[in-house]
Amino acid sequence: MKGSGTLSAVENGVLGPRLSPCQWSSVDPRLRHKVASEPPELREREGEGWCRLPFRESASEPGSKDTRTHRYRLKFTRYPGLHVDVGSAVSAAVEHQQSTSKDKFKMAGGGGATQTPEQQQAAIDAALENKSLSNYLYYICACVSAAVIIWRVWTVIVNYVRTVACLNNDNQRYFAETDSKVAWLKRNVLYAPILGKRHNREIQMSRAINVGTLPSRLQLLFLAGYLGTNIAFCVINIPFASSFAAAAGQLRNRTGTLAVVNMIPLFLMAGRNNPLIQLLGISFDTFNLLHRWFGRIVILEAVAHTLAWWSNKANSSSWESGWQSIVAVPFLLSGFIATCAFVGLGIQASSPIRHAFYETFKLLHILLAIAAVIGTWYHLQMKALPQLKYLWPVVIFWAGDRAWRAVRVFYGNVGHGGSKALVEALPGNACRVTVTLARPWTFGPGQHAYMYLPAISWWQSHPFSVAWSEEAEDPQAEKVSLNRQDILSMRKTSMSFIIRARTGMTDKLYRKAAACPDGRMITSCMLEGPYGGLHGMRSYGTVMLFAGGVGITHQVPHVRDLVAGYANGTVAARKVVLVWIIQSPEHLEWIRPWMTEILAMEKRRDILRIMLFVSRPRSTKEIHSPSATVQMFPGRPNIETIIKSEQESQVGTMGISVCGPGALSDEVRRAVRDRQHDSAIDFNEEAFSW
Repeated sequence: MKGSGTLSAVENGVLGPRLSPCQWSSVDPRLRHKVASEPPELREREGEGWCRLPFRESASEPGSKDTRTHRYRLKFTRYPGLHVDVGSAVSAAVEHQQSTSKDKFKMAGGGGATQTPEQQQAAIDAALENKSLSNYLYYICACVSAAVIIWRVWTVIVNYVRTVACLNNDNQRYFAETDSKVAWLKRNVLYAPILGKRHNREIQMSRAINVGTLPSRLQLLFLAGYLGTNIAFCVINIPFASSFAAAAGQLRNRTGTLAVVNMIPLFLMAGRNNPLIQLLGISFDTFNLLHRWFGRIVILEAVAHTLAWWSNKANSSSWESGWQSIVAVPFLLSGFIATCAFVGLGIQASSPIRHAFYETFKLLHILLAIAAVIGTWYHLQMKALPQLKYLWPVVIFWAGDRAWRAVRVFYGNVGHGGSKALVEALPGNACRVTVTLARPWTFGPGQHAYMYLPAISWWQSHPFSVAWSEEAEDPQAEKVSLNRQDILSMRKTSMSFIIRARTGMTDKLYRKAAACPDGRMITSCMLEGPYGGLHGMRSYGTVMLFAGGVGITHQVPHVRDLVAGYANGTVAARKVVLVWIIQSPEHLEWIRPWMTEILAMEKRRDILRIMLFVSRPRSTKEIHSPSATVQMFPGRPNIETIIKSEQESQVGTMGISVCGPGALSDEVRRAVRDRQHDSAIDFNEEAFSW
């Protein structure tokens, strides 16, 4: 009689189940009323979760004085089909309604021959444990999310206080000092790669084989902990020492339950409109990494679920009979299809295949994901398994994300003649795409948008950083004097992007534009967004922006925003240093019109300094510095030397942002970590790994 929920006989021949308060509340109300009306000596208080049912039934012969007990049946409304019979003077029996000729427990997912009461009780206990372990996974995710939210709220408060305190403070000495504990945390946890300095630099086995990037140390700690927790939950309390059938059956149920449970965060993290991005302040790139690893966990658990059933079948008959059962039984076939779809997702999502055939990967990924969800749905629905409730959030998250994306695309691009794109072919195999929007957008520095070009590829969308934005004049609007910051905060009617020709859609776009007269063409376009922009730079007294190649598109809006804010006294920034590494001077044409406008902004010389590094100059004559604030150098920069130099004259907290190739990001990351104990430095890496 230990533990809530145990079904057992009651001493002195009075039989009844021992119920927890939660289970007691699930008993049919009429039966509860009947129990409550019995004499106190035949029952215990309802609040303690016990009930004892006396047996009263008529004598076998009329007039007989033989008083025996009547047989009552307790129905657990929480677990459909599960009943508790209180009858003979031996023990309480557990029965299950028969929907087929074979006995099966829906909660436990069992099947096969009729089970003994002890086996049935073990199945019920295992099902309850599976549910508890599923809840524990959600508790873990909730605790991690709560910790991240606390950290995010703290950083938001600190950034706001720092901004307000430094608006009229050119010294900002207090905010330049660092705390040793915070510096240690940043150096060894928040900004640290796994080992050495490599994090975002891609691992290339050859020019054609790319095996992806490594997670950061913090990401690895979380992933290792979550993976280890799932492994432990899969095997804990599995009776491996008992019969093979019992162990395989419980392992099958456990892994199947956990696989479905993990599908919820898996599909949530895949969405562009994932609400956790804004809530936790974690980038889509990081969620994309977590999505891939959660997918691998689901795949392993789905395969273990299938193999546990199949091995049990082979143990009792043969492997061939298992395959025959899969083909003949729709319940098994749907589950097998779902497992195969998950395995297919894992294979085609592997980094070498994903990088080599990205556009094909995207289409197949969606189709296989749909097949996996449909197969899992039918597998659970055919027997009304309780795990079906976990699949509803999966469908809601996926359908909701797709629906909201469609609404954003439709609203932002349909009407008023639609959105149009002017595509200009530029030197260095790049295009400048200026999109005139059907409806104005509100845009912030560091954001990106997904671009659809039906004439190039009707079913694809690709993310690009918004490099520049403009607002069209309304001739009917009242002429009002606006400062630069007011103009930048207006809703934009055009957005510009720099797209480097690589493979697939980007290469096709460049070649099509280059083939047009003057290298310009106009085509229909749709934009979805904007997304991102989680990390602003306005609260830092010293801002360093590193860009490599086309990564300049992420930094130009920050430069424009900070220079305008400095002129209007709305930002803490007093020093802004832009470091741009390019291969050839002709790449300067990518942003020449925008940089010309920035250099003409009010008080620009007081705050902005630009350092251009040309890694592959054709001759030294190409290298010349237009002014003391705009300097050009040959070769690659020494990142550590540049940061050290700026740190010596640092104003306030230093914010460092980098956007470019993985090798550049890793160099900046290492330099920032090495100098954490000298002054207060924050680091932000803008990346989009796929």
